[in-house]
Amino acid sequence: MNRKKKVIETQKAKIKKKNAKMHRSNKPRYISKAERAKMEAEALQAEQSAEQNQTVTAAESEKPTE
Repeated sequence: MNRKKKVIETQKAKIKKKNAKMHRSNKPRYISKAERAKMEAEALQAEQSAEQNQTVTAAESEKPTE
């Protein structure tokens, strides 16, 4: 009886582990405070460069062409 119980328990444990691997969490990855600050700084820099590009293109379009 004990041997049969042990075999069944090991099989159940293997199935449980397999199921746990299949169902990963949908929780988003943790981003540290320093990484968030860095990403925010990069976003601001990209936004500023986009604004500068718009002003440059607007200035070029207003130039009279000969």
